Amino acid sequence: MRQTLAALALVLSVLWPTAAQAAAPAGGRVALIGVPGLQWSDLSPESTPNLWRLAGQSAVGSLSVRAVGRVTCPYDGWLTVSAGVRSAVGYACGLPPEPVPGTAGAVIPDYAYLHRVARQKNAGTLGEAVHAAGECTSAVGPGAALALADRTGKVDRYAPSPARIGPGALTECRVIAVDVDDLIRPYVADGRLPAVEESLTPPQRAAALRRADAGAGAVLAALPQDTTVLLAGLADHGSVPHLRATMMRAADVSGRFLGAASTHREDVSILPDITATMLAVTGIPTPATVVGVPWQAGGSRTGGTEAARTALVNADVAGQTIRNVGGIFFTTVAALQVLFYLTAFLLMRRSRGLGGIRVAALALASVPVSTYLVNLLPWHHSAAPVLALVGGIAGVTLLLSAVALAGPWRHDPLGPLAVVTGVTGAVLAGDLLTGTTLQFNSVMGYTAVVGARYSGLGNIPFALFATSVLLLTTAIAHRLADRGRRTAGVAVVAVLGCSAMIMGGWPGVGSDFGGVIAFVPGIAVTALLIAGRRVSVVKLGAFCVAGGVIVMAIAYLDYLRPPGSQSHLGRFVGQVFTGEAMEVIGRKLGAMLGTLLSPNLMPIVIAAVAFLVYALLRPGAASAGVLPAAFGHSPALRAGLIGTLVSGVVGMLVNDSGAAVLSMALALGVPLTLSVGVKVLRDGAGRYGDAGQEPASSSLVSRSS
Repeated sequence: MRQTLAALALVLSVLWPTAAQAAAPAGGRVALIGVPGLQWSDLSPESTPNLWRLAGQSAVGSLSVRAVGRVTCPYDGWLTVSAGVRSAVGYACGLPPEPVPGTAGAVIPDYAYLHRVARQKNAGTLGEAVHAAGECTSAVGPGAALALADRTGKVDRYAPSPARIGPGALTECRVIAVDVDDLIRPYVADGRLPAVEESLTPPQRAAALRRADAGAGAVLAALPQDTTVLLAGLADHGSVPHLRATMMRAADVSGRFLGAASTHREDVSILPDITATMLAVTGIPTPATVVGVPWQAGGSRTGGTEAARTALVNADVAGQTIRNVGGIFFTTVAALQVLFYLTAFLLMRRSRGLGGIRVAALALASVPVSTYLVNLLPWHHSAAPVLALVGGIAGVTLLLSAVALAGPWRHDPLGPLAVVTGVTGAVLAGDLLTGTTLQFNSVMGYTAVVGARYSGLGNIPFALFATSVLLLTTAIAHRLADRGRRTAGVAVVAVLGCSAMIMGGWPGVGSDFGGVIAFVPGIAVTALLIAGRRVSVVKLGAFCVAGGVIVMAIAYLDYLRPPGSQSHLGRFVGQVFTGEAMEVIGRKLGAMLGTLLSPNLMPIVIAAVAFLVYALLRPGAASAGVLPAAFGHSPALRAGLIGTLVSGVVGMLVNDSGAAVLSMALALGVPLTLSVGVKVLRDGAGRYGDAGQEPASSSLVSRSS
């Protein structure tokens, strides 16, 4: 068995690209210069000449400083570097504590608090690893001492500030950290970051930047020339998260972007990557609990430092725009969905306005994929990015709706459904295979500013991907069944569904843990119903267990790869072995339960489910028989919608996005189903022309069994 797994791991190492190590050779000296609060928009040749010069000599990128909370204070940022995992001290979030100097080094007072009370059991991981390798640590400033302290809170060499670095002080140890806190210190009041986005005036921030630049310049002048320099703006400065600046000066990396395999982005990294990078540069073994991977120089940048700065500033603008628009966007989507069901209910009861309902249904179903396609346009370069984004989404939505309603497929009740689901599925599949540039910085995707996910298949995209694949395959199965090839239709659902499921869960492609668990029962239920089989509670439970087994098998194979090459799937298996998995599961469970009270998500779920239930129980009174007409025309469609609901419910329970998964599955699946029923009724399609007068059971049960 072990030999089989080893062989599989060897095969997977070929299929999955291995993460590159830090650009600098192992065995060297490394110095981390932390400038909490530093953004790329702060830098210029005039105001920050030392930092600007360093940027020209370095690979440069953006740092997602997300630790545990919505914003990351300097204390949490430095503590995360110390632990190698996202960490938080758990009380007043401000500057790190002042160390107590000793003969040469220093000790952080009451350091045991972090382990005993704050439950930060990984605090001191970096310092312990350095000491275990027989090396010493040299820290300048409180944050640096916190980052390099071992589990007793001790650092070997210490200076209170860059201005008090003695001659040769940075040559004694190969692991160095410096806290340049001149920029962040004016923001902290009463031990906390301010509750506003920007508490300093532009002249005040400019003055703080000049002091920080001078401090960084003093450090750079004191470092030996062969030192690999890492610079990171490793904390937020107010109530709004931003992307922060990163630089790495080492051999042969200047003129390139700086990213990491942890994000699968060539210009974005995360805080725990700093820990892994420092250890990799010095050749010190990385502890298994460190979740970061070494920084790596990515693609070459063009146009010099100014062009790179502009690109990285635009990346923060895009992330901020998505973050700011997200709440309003989902509120609007929820309002439109509720309004649609209410209007459809009132009109259908009177058998009026069916054509308008069909157009509205297809337009609503076209919105989700439009949020991804709009990223083909440079909307974040606009002087008014919010207007450009919203206008782009509206334009793509109208275009796709028109295509769905205008082509030769419009005469087939399932034709427009196939167009919308086909485009949605193809866009998301193509995005997964090309690095997820469309989901990234999308209102229905994710952003590095928020820091929940950086690549792969997000939870909302999973709901849309699963729904579009299931409905598209059932449309194909319907055509095959019309030709007497129902078995071939079942095979289409199984093959295309499983292919999409593997793509969504495969490490380095979709890397979606919960999506696999939810997709498997959705595919199985759909296939069984199309085949005319019944689905029991026991079978449904078995399908869910099968999904869990499949995803854990994928995760374990990922775990067999080298740590620097693993995705979060493999790292989760490692957390199972170290006993940290329950903490992760508990945190995700809490997040899932929190979504059940979301005013943006639950209205969609409630309105869609209420409409479905009432329309099925009272078809003539509630919806002019639209749903029975749709299911009578295509029993396969009924199977696909039930499979979608199964995937949505299971996905809601196993993902931290919770209600977002089910709400988006319903937001896509139910309007498309109604559009089919409206077309059938309007055309008086054969024996379904009077479906509005039939009892629900006559067309819902008998045709699927």
